[in-house]
Amino acid sequence: MELRLGGEGPLQAQVVAAIRAAIAARRLLPGEKLPSIRRLAAANRISPFTVVEAYDRLAAQGLIAARAKSGFFVAGREPPLTLAPEAPAAPAARAAPAAVDPVWMMRQSLSLDHRAIHAACGWLPDAWLPEAELRRALAAVARMPAARLLDYGPPLGYLPLRQQIARRLAALEIGAPPDQVLLTDGASQAIDLVCRHLLQPGDAVLIDDPGYFNYHAVLRAHRARVLAVPYTARGPDLAEIERLAAAEKPKLYLANPALQNPTGLSLAPGQAHRLLNLAASHDFCIVEDDVFRDFQAAPTPRLAALGGFERVLHLGSFSKTISAGLRVGFIAGPPETIRHLTDLKLATSFGNNQVSAQAVHRLLEDGSYRKQVAAVRERLRRATPPLRKKLEALGLTLWSENAEGMFLWMKLPDGAGDAAHLAARAIERGIVLAPGAVFSPSSRWNRFLRFNIAQSAPPRLTDFLAEALR
Repeated sequence: MELRLGGEGPLQAQVVAAIRAAIAARRLLPGEKLPSIRRLAAANRISPFTVVEAYDRLAAQGLIAARAKSGFFVAGREPPLTLAPEAPAAPAARAAPAAVDPVWMMRQSLSLDHRAIHAACGWLPDAWLPEAELRRALAAVARMPAARLLDYGPPLGYLPLRQQIARRLAALEIGAPPDQVLLTDGASQAIDLVCRHLLQPGDAVLIDDPGYFNYHAVLRAHRARVLAVPYTARGPDLAEIERLAAAEKPKLYLANPALQNPTGLSLAPGQAHRLLNLAASHDFCIVEDDVFRDFQAAPTPRLAALGGFERVLHLGSFSKTISAGLRVGFIAGPPETIRHLTDLKLATSFGNNQVSAQAVHRLLEDGSYRKQVAAVRERLRRATPPLRKKLEALGLTLWSENAEGMFLWMKLPDGAGDAAHLAARAIERGIVLAPGAVFSPSSRWNRFLRFNIAQSAPPRLTDFLAEALR
């Protein structure tokens, strides 16, 4: 264990400060064994007597504890994992601004009934989804003599669907044969598996600021450290990524390079190449979350196409465009990584969503899916201008004219206050809003809201905003 020494003051005080900082930053976790006195002294070229005195001081401060014949350990135990500040006990508690965080967002979006306006959510309305086609596909699967309705399925998932996905990836110039594609229960499980495979508690992970709010919750569940990368109109701040990578040695960068959530921007080829070079220079992996692929009429270059799988894992899902209830996603990557991720999937969920995978394959095969995504893109194209006009009439402004996809990322008018307070008030009216705070580890975006274009047409939403922003 190398300590960051070289500051002012006596050497033993520097050792104490360095170990305290490592514990505070979770590089050393409760219950973790510290290096022996001789090992720490040798690793940092200091006297064993200096380490003895430093350990004594840390023990006196209650930060470490000595165990007979075992050595020194970080004091305390890891507390039980909680993802939200507190669980709301009653409907009124949901309105507390302090509770407006990523888990609060998910809870509200999934708890309120169909009468609520889900302007905050990340999915399409039922009327925009191919329910009739899905029912026909499920019925067809049930009638197929060779359909697998009763078993768990092979470890990688339903082969015909993996073959279809490989062809779809080839259209993006991503070379991934079917045995390098692992089916998952949506992209959320894919991200969780990647984090399980690559992260240890205390590891650093880069995410966009603003960026997809569930990344925050997932990383908290894995006890990782979040490194916020400012997101600009040209994409992630690459100079800040370089600075953070050099200082913090991140393991991962979780990103939406195409139709970034919440801004709707896509990475330009030059930026993409520079990002890949940074990943190679600083030895971190990029998780390319491409769940919005089919909302993009003209695909931009993907990182997995530009750089292969040496530094990139590519994720996708059909939950946004077919049905959230099917939970069919995938990971494409190098063979060795896919093998390890498959083992983790077997250990944590054992099987595959075999029936859903067969239904998705059917929709891809018979052309229904192609027609569905074309219709969704057209509906979004027609719905965007009138919604934007209504919101701008209330004083909100669009952050970037280059945005595409299913979201509008808009700034509240001057004097409107914090968007989290507005979201808390909206819940009492049966309206779920997505405030900037849930997308951001910093306070830079507190006056922003993300609107789902497909879910924000009801006049009750603009009526509430007009009243609240008066």
